[in-house]
Amino acid sequence: MTCLVIAEHNHQVLHVASLNAIAAALLCGGDVHVLVTGHHAGEVAIAASKVSGVTKVIHADAPHLENHLAENLAEQILTLAPNYTHILAASTAIGKNVLPRVAAKLDVAQISDVTKVISSDTFERPIYAGNAIATIQTMDAIKVITVRTTSFDPAPATGGSASIETCLAVANNSQSGFVNREISKLSRPELSAAKIVVSGGRALGSGEQYESILGALADKLGAAMGASRAAVDAGYAPNDYQVGQTGKIVAPELYIAIGISGAIQHLAGMKDSKVIVAINKDPEAPIFGVADYGLVADLFTAVPELIAELG
Repeated sequence: MTCLVIAEHNHQVLHVASLNAIAAALLCGGDVHVLVTGHHAGEVAIAASKVSGVTKVIHADAPHLENHLAENLAEQILTLAPNYTHILAASTAIGKNVLPRVAAKLDVAQISDVTKVISSDTFERPIYAGNAIATIQTMDAIKVITVRTTSFDPAPATGGSASIETCLAVANNSQSGFVNREISKLSRPELSAAKIVVSGGRALGSGEQYESILGALADKLGAAMGASRAAVDAGYAPNDYQVGQTGKIVAPELYIAIGISGAIQHLAGMKDSKVIVAINKDPEAPIFGVADYGLVADLFTAVPELIAELG
């Protein structure tokens, strides 16, 4: 039994999401190999070889693999698939884009957003926006799995000494092409990796108040900023700030929800946070059902007072 984990990286650094996926693979049993694809990504292959528990790194290098296009990456995985019992990737934009193609070509059922590995063929995943947990057992010869990163502690990035094997890159699929990439430049921590997240909802009233009220609190705490879908749809915050089932899944040490009622869609994205604090003037707001600490108050009064108390 051998697992293949698809590495995510920026050609210089191995992303933490890959360490979470490696941790899940280790729980499946057997050897764990990591596939690093890209162009001039040798440093990433070396970093992957040092991850504790990894026994082999497979490195495929070609210009058309540089931008992780799903068509090319899926073909690269398929050339290696017969050698593995499990193929895993993080439940990120790349993992969700690539692995369904792999599963379809292999004619197997993908198991998405796994939160627990029970055994090599049995897994848990949330359904109905996290209101129920399904236990999935598969008899497929090759298990294709995406992993919810917040459910697995990252594998140690050091302590390993895996071999690095170079494999022949697949030919360019040419069905898609890379146009450009727009990267948000953040002065605050990145949302999915932050230890503290301050999120706001539609009750803030405007984008200006979202930034002035939540931004001041986030800066005091060294926190990332998030938003409910309602706040994003209203234009208060950009799309990549959205927390929820259709946004980002986060599990920080501290999550502060301000003016967020707590719709199921939002709760699915943050209820695994270690400590949840809610501020809302509606005492019946569903957010209080998952909050460790709740304050029934007007956010326009409570948040400035909290900022003042923080000094």
